Amino acid sequence: MVQAIVFSGYGLNCEAETKLALELAGAKLEIVHLNDLIDEPERLKDYQIAAFPGGFSFGDDTGSGKAYANMIRNHLLAEIQEFTARDTLTIGICNGFQVLTNLGLLDGSLAHNTTAQFIDRWVDLKVSARSPWLKGIETLSLPIAHGEGRFVKQGQAQAALQYYRGDHSQSHDYQANPNGADDDIAATCSDDGRILGMMPHPERAIFFHHLPNWSKLKQEYLRQDKELPEAGPGLAIFKNAVNYFNS
Repeated sequence: MVQAIVFSGYGLNCEAETKLALELAGAKLEIVHLNDLIDEPERLKDYQIAAFPGGFSFGDDTGSGKAYANMIRNHLLAEIQEFTARDTLTIGICNGFQVLTNLGLLDGSLAHNTTAQFIDRWVDLKVSARSPWLKGIETLSLPIAHGEGRFVKQGQAQAALQYYRGDHSQSHDYQANPNGADDDIAATCSDDGRILGMMPHPERAIFFHHLPNWSKLKQEYLRQDKELPEAGPGLAIFKNAVNYFNS
């Protein structure tokens, strides 16, 4: 069975949802506090998938993801680099994405939204790069919840997901790009696609009833005598990660 680790500690608060998403996708999961990994860094050799979940590590007091990244840099960087050098998959979601960019595992940086407001809503996304995480996906909709999610291009940053004006944006008359990100970038990935960082939260969209318009869709399915789906759009990302090792 595919072994996966979800990082926790110091204000990361989406570890349970991320664990559930990967378990539903077929992985065997452990949530591990950063301090426990620092004490036993060799544990990273046991895993094939690593997830840095969302939250507010260290209260974002020194900038989102910076303090958590500094702890890794000072105590665990060699082991993280060894992990990503192997044939493994890594994902950073929201605060986890900020950690990955602060570590330099992905180019670019995340800055405050141009609105200077915390944004909590759904966005429409299109796939812009080849990645094991995104295999077979062309478009999808996911929720966001961030105040520091404006992607600033630096170095060789490669867009993996971009905001676009899809069903959710149109139906609510939202701006497609919620935070002013360069080139509408919502996610980036490494050159080989194995490291993915994204501001939207796929773990909050793993069930059909997670969709904001699920009750309307439910009635449409019933009128057309169609079976109601169970999975939400975010689950496909986690299934792709597990299938990468099972194919």
